Amino acid sequence: MSAALPALSADGGLSRYLAEIRRFPMLQPEEEYMLAKRWREHDDRAAAHKLITSHLRLVAKISMGYRGYGLPIGEVISEGNVGLMQAVKRFEPDKGFRLATYAMWWIRASIQEYILRSWSLVKMGTTANQKKLFFNLRKAKSQISALEEGDLRPEQVKTIATRLGVSEQEVVDMNRRLGGDSSLNAPIRQEGEGEWQDWLVDESSSQEALLVQQEEADNRHVALRQALSVLNERERRIFEARRLSDEPMTLEQLSEEFGVSRERVRQIEVRAFEKVQDAVKAGVARIEAIAPPAQALPAH
Repeated sequence: MSAALPALSADGGLSRYLAEIRRFPMLQPEEEYMLAKRWREHDDRAAAHKLITSHLRLVAKISMGYRGYGLPIGEVISEGNVGLMQAVKRFEPDKGFRLATYAMWWIRASIQEYILRSWSLVKMGTTANQKKLFFNLRKAKSQISALEEGDLRPEQVKTIATRLGVSEQEVVDMNRRLGGDSSLNAPIRQEGEGEWQDWLVDESSSQEALLVQQEEADNRHVALRQALSVLNERERRIFEARRLSDEPMTLEQLSEEFGVSRERVRQIEVRAFEKVQDAVKAGVARIEAIAPPAQALPAH
């Protein structure tokens, strides 16, 4: 499916690439549906190629939101395109939603996995809170106008920690990691009480633990994808818009979209969440029952 896609060169070709992908027309719902049916039922690669190229602008737009991680934008876009191709491969047009809605999740997941691979565990950390901080710290800083380089003020650290549901130490540590190399003997405050090295704690997991964590994450990922299939069209739309979107829609917006009350939307969201939760638990249990547990690595 990836044949003859526009190429993004590393020598300043971003503007040229963006101009090139704008030449591909956006698809009307009916055309998108027919192309998806032709690909899914008849393995029509020309149809798949058209579905992909018509959504390259979506990949580029999402990719631009990840420009602050010090990685070549061309590689970020390429990884996003991989996610798009995976979405097209798995897209089920009869579910009733548009490809863009479905593909956004795959595009972001592919880009984030690439970023996590590219940043060393020493820089980034491995816990769920550290990954949450990694992808949300810049946004949180901008929301409180903490745009200057260097250390955050104590009140800024406290505000961000509260908003993201993490510890103040994790905020300080991740801000230092994302801010580049600096002296570990630098004082935390101007008064000189305490140094940054006093905050550093070796929380790295063993190779055995990392292997188990990765397997568990993979199982949850598969189970979530399968669990979404238990929802009907309306439930899935509301669940994705409220629970899986980086910018969740409000109850008011969804009530206008479906012509029902906000309370009815809330009830559907709660019911959908419970159905997905039960399906995920069952799916993980089923996967773990089939797959053998991760083997511990031999000691060195």
